[in-house]
Amino acid sequence: SDYFQMLSGICPELATAEAGHIGSARFPKLRHVVALRGKAPPGVSTWQALLDAGESVESERLDEIDASLRPTDVVNIQYTSGTTGFPKAAMLSHRNLLLNAYYIGQCQRLSEHDRICIPVPFYHCFGCVLGTLACAVYGAAMVVPAEHFQPTATLDAIERERATAIYGVPTMFIAELEDSSFAGRDLSSLRTGIMAGSPCPIEIMRKVIDRMGAREITIAYGQTEASPVVTQTRTDDPLELRVETVGRPLPGVEVKIVDPASGAMLDDDQQGELCSRGHVVMQGYYNDAEAIAAAIDRDGWLHSGDLALRLLNGYYRITGRIKDMVIRGGENIYPREIEEFLFTHPAVEQSAVCGVPDPKYVEELCAWVKLKENASVTEQALRDFCRANLAHYKVPRYIRFVDSFPQTVTGKIQKFKIREQMIADLGLCEHETA
Repeated sequence: SDYFQMLSGICPELATAEAGHIGSARFPKLRHVVALRGKAPPGVSTWQALLDAGESVESERLDEIDASLRPTDVVNIQYTSGTTGFPKAAMLSHRNLLLNAYYIGQCQRLSEHDRICIPVPFYHCFGCVLGTLACAVYGAAMVVPAEHFQPTATLDAIERERATAIYGVPTMFIAELEDSSFAGRDLSSLRTGIMAGSPCPIEIMRKVIDRMGAREITIAYGQTEASPVVTQTRTDDPLELRVETVGRPLPGVEVKIVDPASGAMLDDDQQGELCSRGHVVMQGYYNDAEAIAAAIDRDGWLHSGDLALRLLNGYYRITGRIKDMVIRGGENIYPREIEEFLFTHPAVEQSAVCGVPDPKYVEELCAWVKLKENASVTEQALRDFCRANLAHYKVPRYIRFVDSFPQTVTGKIQKFKIREQMIADLGLCEHETA
């Protein structure tokens, strides 16, 4: 992305400004834009100039600034991924981020002896909190495989640097496991890591443990607005809990499951919306009071929009997104159940299921399916596979074989774009409902 061009579009003063003195009419508090490498454009400081400026600050001034800081001060404005629409600006504090980095490290048993391979973006909570900040907290080494995610480069880095932990969203782990160079690699240094960012398929978790050798891999669940982790499995959890649940709440975090319609708290094993409260909850959305009111209720509970249930043992299982739920002929269908089942077909590498408009049933199921390399299967064969094991109304009417999915830069599949594409391609019409 050409970030300078983007900035120039909203701040034309950059073209004639002196570095450090931008004087923007639209952004009067903006003083510095820093280029990380290369020749700095007009109005932009170099990375070295930023480092040099730090040397000129008196220690007394640093002490004064340090004393003025509070744990609840906003240190990071982190944008959400935009899987359901336009990204929102979540304001996160020192306390939010440091406690999250500390506790996720505890769950992995991190120490100064660990070397964490971090192929996820550093501008996302996964990279900057669970990656950079957690490494700083524990003194662990950061292994950066490439500027952008590349499965081969990630595997190279694990092998070359003897990484003990690996991070990634499910799509990254799938790409690594299916990489043509995977066979024969020495990944024996791997011990732990985190799979997070979107629902983690059980089959993929088992392959990461069995084939990659990350015996103590953990699953973390959260959202940007929660700094980001709310629940996480622990390295000593039984295998079935580490592959089939998202663990227990981090220390100091409350979690409850509520009825999405009434807000009433639900009992164990009842599906509802997951809500969290505690040190993970953001300070709010920047300049968006309406969105804050919708996300955080008067009692301080952050509403996730995710469907989940609490097991009798206190562990949580994510079952889908409220917005993803498909209502076909009055039957509530959760796409994740179908996606998990499709993963068990030997030809399927990945799938995404969503609802599309239908004149008879209001909504019908649509599945986008990516096949493994050199694999082959027909639409009808996949339907027959589903029909033999799922209720008839859970069998996708529309199946499209694809090479890729619309994704955010962090690897989350954007189902609203799949829905829009299918509506356009099939000439479907949205139906108004009461």
